[in-house]
Amino acid sequence: MSTREAVQTILKQLPSDISLHEVAREIEFIAGVREGMAELDRGEGIPIDQVRAELQTWVKR
Repeated sequence: MSTREAVQTILKQLPSDISLHEVAREIEFIAGVREGMAELDRGEGIPIDQVRAELQTWVKR
């Protein structure tokens, strides 16, 4: 799906009374997800064990 098609799909799914700021946030979120998926496709992901180890340092209990 092209970027233009993705944006058109997003716009069709959003309520008509949504603010321009909220539209921009939604598009930014989808762009981030697409970028992450592309990184995984290129084999640039982080192993889950590394994520778990790093997550422990991010969370304060």
